[in-house]
Amino acid sequence: MRIPLEDEVWHRVMKSAKLKIGKKKMKNVGLRSIMILRDEQGVQATDALCRHMAWPLPYGGKIKDDCVTCPLHQTRYDLKSGEVKEWSPFPLIPKYGKIVGKLRRPSPLAIHMARELDGWIEVKLNS
Repeated sequence: MRIPLEDEVWHRVMKSAKLKIGKKKMKNVGLRSIMILRDEQGVQATDALCRHMAWPLPYGGKIKDDCVTCPLHQTRYDLKSGEVKEWSPFPLIPKYGKIVGKLRRPSPLAIHMARELDGWIEVKLNS
């Protein structure tokens, strides 16, 4: 009998009824922080921390046009692919903004599979 690898496992993260349309929550799966969000199409899951300065996206992050924007330095990620749409454009003071943006190289946000089953939201982590 084959034992499933960690990334093949679905993790129950929260009850479906606890996440309303337009809301997002931060949950932990093991040592990994993930963001669960619900829109009219269903539930989605991504890593919860901005790849720029590790700010928690569920706390103040704005969802618009299928993207999430970090409230700290305004880094913006596509919610379907994780692609960086804009890397740390804030603060707007030109020299300082460039320095802050260079603290880390742009890297995509991990996107995870999410589903609802038996009244629960479950996530399958993407390595």
